[in-house]
Amino acid sequence: MSTPSATEKYDAIVIGTGQAGQPLSKALAGAGWKTAVIERASVGGSCINVGCTPTKTMVAAARVAYLARRAADYGVKTGAVSVDMEVVRKRKRDIVRDWSGGTQRSLEKTEGLDLILGDARFTGPHTVDVALNDGSARRLSAEKIFINSGTRPVRPPVDGLDQVPTLDNASIMELGEVPEHLLVMGGGYIGLEFGQMFRRFGSEVTIVQRDGQLLPREDADVAEEVAKIFREDGIEVLLSTTAFRAARNGDDVQLSVRNSEGERTLSGSHLLVAAGRAPNSDTLDLESAGIETDERGFIKVNERLETSAPGVYALGDVKGGPAFTHISYDDFRIIRTNLLEGGDATTNGRLVPYTVFIDPQLGRVGMTESEALAQGKNIRVGKLPMSHVARAIEVDEQRGFMKAVVDADTGQILGCAVLGLEGGEVMSVLQMAMMGKVPYAAIKDGTFAHPTLAESLNNLFMAMDA
Repeated sequence: MSTPSATEKYDAIVIGTGQAGQPLSKALAGAGWKTAVIERASVGGSCINVGCTPTKTMVAAARVAYLARRAADYGVKTGAVSVDMEVVRKRKRDIVRDWSGGTQRSLEKTEGLDLILGDARFTGPHTVDVALNDGSARRLSAEKIFINSGTRPVRPPVDGLDQVPTLDNASIMELGEVPEHLLVMGGGYIGLEFGQMFRRFGSEVTIVQRDGQLLPREDADVAEEVAKIFREDGIEVLLSTTAFRAARNGDDVQLSVRNSEGERTLSGSHLLVAAGRAPNSDTLDLESAGIETDERGFIKVNERLETSAPGVYALGDVKGGPAFTHISYDDFRIIRTNLLEGGDATTNGRLVPYTVFIDPQLGRVGMTESEALAQGKNIRVGKLPMSHVARAIEVDEQRGFMKAVVDADTGQILGCAVLGLEGGEVMSVLQMAMMGKVPYAAIKDGTFAHPTLAESLNNLFMAMDA
């Protein structure tokens, strides 16, 4: 990188154009702050480019293939179903291009905002050098700096893994053909969404999960039901299984694993590594600014998203905690409230809803049953199989169940898991009840349109009182 000739002074510098950095930079500029926003890769961050938008676009294609193969269940006759991955990929690329391009144009036309494409690193508490993509460099300074640099996939310490071709959450979406046999390392959100997706596209799929259950943060009964659904779909699920060696065998990848039953070698045409994420903090030279991180490199912040360096904030995945787009956006709201609106917003008590876009969806918010018990709460738990939900029966989507955790002393809903048809949407209904402090009894006796999925909440809470 060449040496910057002079320091350019700004009121604010935003590092990263993800779901916190992009709206924050526009809000600051709109409030009259001279603002620079720096992006080293693709404008819009991981959500638009390699995360939510493209994956859910491909999940939709996989669901169409699944329903087409089930057409006879509904009395509809179809021919053989095949998937053209080039068409699936093109649709994904087109949507990403439109969204990312629209985001970039929006930033570029915002008055008082400079979009700078390059790599940023701190050279002092309030100074940032940028290695521009054209090979030149700029030095910027500002009293307020906001870090929204995101995360990237990690590679677990498996012998030989660096010597075999692997896929991650981005490269797997660029495949132009359906893998014959996809091996998946990791039973979290990314591994499950892609595993089921490619099974529906036509691949054989094996998921290797080192923990004793899929989705380790969920209650055991939820995780067990997900594993049951995946196995029904023809996916091999290996739990409590550790991968310890990878090797090539011609065009195939071999993955040696061990569990309580011993060792075996899996052979697949492709290997997806979905074993966690690491923060994009290691190239920022945070020490030069006095910014502290934890042992994994995530930036430490307080409840107002302030780092250990005065005037420097961290938002989104790079600070650790829940790694969801909507949480990043709420981080932006907190900063906007406090710095531009004179408020006093914090992350304390923030509900963290999320949906895992497997099929059926898993929508979750609030406490799990195990978390509530660990906190010593007096709780009541209600469960309702989707096979008892009229709407699910009518559309023949009966897998999964709804589950709610209630404070037995106050009647307030503490959390829920909805593993079922449109689980994320049904979960959001209960989240709104939690936000409004609506007791479960009011929902139990509420009048909802028939036949809808929301109507089933009557029966969910009646089951709690049974």
